[in-house]
Amino acid sequence: MAKWMVAAKKADFEQIAREYQITPVLARLLRNREIISDEDIRKFLHGSMDDLNDPLMMKDMEKAAGIISGKIRQGKRIRVIGDYDVDGICSSYLLKKGILSLGGMVDVVIPHRMKDGYGLNDSLIEEAYKDGIDTIVTCDNGIAAAPQIRLAKEKGMTVVVTDHHEVPYEDTGEERNYLLPEADAVVDPKQPACEYPFKQICGAVVAGKLVHVLLTLFDGTEADEEERQELKEELLIFGALATICDVMELRDENRILVKEGLKRMAKTTNLGLKALLRVNGIDGRELGPYHVGFIIGPCMNASGRLDTARRALELFECTDNKEAVTIAEDLKSLNDSRKVMTEEGVKEAIRQVETTAVGKDRVLVIYLPDCHESLAGIVAGRVKERYGKPAFVLTKGEEGIKGSGRSIESYSMYEEMSSCKELFTKYGGHKMAAGLSLPDEQSIDLFRKRLNKNCKLTDEDLEETLHIDVAMPLSYADRNFIRELSLLEPFGMGNPRPLFARKGISLLSGRKLGKNRNMGKYRIADENGNSYEMIYFGDGEKLDAFLIGRYGEETVKKLYEKGIAQGTVTISMAYYPDINYFGGRETIQIIMQDYC
Repeated sequence: MAKWMVAAKKADFEQIAREYQITPVLARLLRNREIISDEDIRKFLHGSMDDLNDPLMMKDMEKAAGIISGKIRQGKRIRVIGDYDVDGICSSYLLKKGILSLGGMVDVVIPHRMKDGYGLNDSLIEEAYKDGIDTIVTCDNGIAAAPQIRLAKEKGMTVVVTDHHEVPYEDTGEERNYLLPEADAVVDPKQPACEYPFKQICGAVVAGKLVHVLLTLFDGTEADEEERQELKEELLIFGALATICDVMELRDENRILVKEGLKRMAKTTNLGLKALLRVNGIDGRELGPYHVGFIIGPCMNASGRLDTARRALELFECTDNKEAVTIAEDLKSLNDSRKVMTEEGVKEAIRQVETTAVGKDRVLVIYLPDCHESLAGIVAGRVKERYGKPAFVLTKGEEGIKGSGRSIESYSMYEEMSSCKELFTKYGGHKMAAGLSLPDEQSIDLFRKRLNKNCKLTDEDLEETLHIDVAMPLSYADRNFIRELSLLEPFGMGNPRPLFARKGISLLSGRKLGKNRNMGKYRIADENGNSYEMIYFGDGEKLDAFLIGRYGEETVKKLYEKGIAQGTVTISMAYYPDINYFGGRETIQIIMQDYC
């Protein structure tokens, strides 16, 4: 069971509430998210497009735009080389559409996950040279491809890198020597000497900002005003899509981009995206990060995992509605296949953790030779969530061992991998996620031992902690307060949904719902006897075992069959309030996240 920690940060909540016309509780929620200064509070509550950072603050942005605009005017052939995940697909789409709209000669190559692996490789450079490409523009990759970029330069090509990943480095003991590629321009907010104020943007946002700057360099003759406006809308829509799916923090300008992008996504004119919304049954709805991160994103990712990401790119470029629906249905079907394969991988990973010495490690390194290598990251993420430890899942690739890792907040995956980089034939990533290649099976145990020998995680780091914003009576969560909470949306990484807690909550009756009986619906009462409807989406069997252990099997049986009196069964509850709309009626609904 998780350890509960109630935030105890100090501020003059009454004064903040008066100044911004919000409740003191909302003022406390802002403080819990380190939203402190007047400017930060204003931007968080009422930020608009005017608050987005100037793209030209990014190192080499002006230089990159100048190079590409010159190549467009000279009629040179440009090739965009992206990546096979959502961020890479969105980046590639935006760059291609932007350059095309300005009259450029451009095509896109997205590496095949199995054949090419992540990012640039020598064969992609050789292929570009053979095809007569003058200029390569990378997106969502390139920062770690110094040898390949050197090869392209030797062959006389111009190279512009746009990326958002960490810059590789050598640690000399006294300082870090950053290994920037020798491209004609490098646009990556994480590179040294880049003064861009917010570093946590995704690759598609970097690419979108470059397109935005390109538009300012042309006087409008190359793209009419209607086409420009459509492109500007798509910079927001696909930037938001990639930001959510690449699990970027929804803070600062990411929060504004996602908020504005989601509004526009629901009304998109892009035939492919509309079709993807339709086949998943979410067209015409108000969209949130959940719809993007858990429905749309996985369909796009499935194309890069089990087929080719080119299919997803073709979807967004569709000009025929029938074709768009066909591709969208194909992607949904691929994703359904991926789900089955993922569950098989997760089961085997859990078996290894719970029955072998692997489970005793602080950093989990799991070898699943038969798992499709494209699913390693998803399985690693599920393992990390279950055990609260950094997890790597390795598979048997066509050449050696390939794998992906997913991390916890207190463990920087890229930093730890850099400390044993001589083990890898290739690696890259950032704090929370990484990819790697090892030469052979004999390398796996050495990798596992090195990571765990170097690991400095403490028991406290590995203890599951539930962060409670406010210990708050249920009666405070009226309709007005619940609507006020929408000022904090969208919720996601870096901006979690507010969580409240209350002791002495009585369970009065309950029933199990859903095809697999995986949802519990309860009638509860607070200390004053006020009654509420409560929903629990967690492990119902575990909750029942907890209640039986405390109150006995007969009492719990009555809870579900007849109902029981207030005070018979009480729990402490971590929750958030919501409004349920059903049959034209609005009712307050309490969503339980945890209990003790």
